[in-house]
Amino acid sequence: MTPIESAERALRRSAPLIAVSLLLIAVVYVRAMGFTPPDVKQGMAQKIFYIHVPSAWVGFLGFLMVGVASVVYLIRKNPVVDLFAASAAEVGMMFTTVVLITGPIWGRSAWGAWWNWDIRLTSTLFLWFVVLAYLVLRSGVIDPGQRARYSAVLGILGAALVPFVFLSIYLFRQDRMQHPGPVVIKAGGPTLPGSMLATLLFSLAVFTLFFAALLWRRFALARLADARAH
Repeated sequence: MTPIESAERALRRSAPLIAVSLLLIAVVYVRAMGFTPPDVKQGMAQKIFYIHVPSAWVGFLGFLMVGVASVVYLIRKNPVVDLFAASAAEVGMMFTTVVLITGPIWGRSAWGAWWNWDIRLTSTLFLWFVVLAYLVLRSGVIDPGQRARYSAVLGILGAALVPFVFLSIYLFRQDRMQHPGPVVIKAGGPTLPGSMLATLLFSLAVFTLFFAALLWRRFALARLADARAH
């Protein structure tokens, strides 16, 4: 099978998975709106939690994949790995943009303000700009080898920010006073009621599936374009 045929087959196979993922996302919100109680303090506004948190999870997962693929590229110099890193960056960027849109919407209801410059929000925004710089760099450097090397270095730096963003809610007291504290991964176990926790875990699984489907398709498109160019 030629590289073009392989990429085209991956494209065809990714389409049903994306359709199933979108259907399951609709199921997530049917469950969230109709079968999961509203938050005692925030009411119905808290329902955005079931998009905001899973989007953050898969966005950060995408950036971690960029970092790992970038390290592998610098060692192996395999251009296919570079294409995978670029694909993961684009998909991760999409989900992190959703985080930065849904966060202020939720914050407006919870805090009375669209934005608070706490560590979690600021570091997520900074990470978004690093990945934006990664994508701009890829579009601005013509030589493939040079583009891949420069992108790999920036991709590793971006991935290194992910643990800091995740742990900021645990490390900085001021951040916990503004941003909602951890409700799942914390000492003593989750504090969410059972139905909320079940809905959250279901949404995390569905968004992970959606992320995988989009990444599969974007990577197939990148391989197809590369194969046709050569």
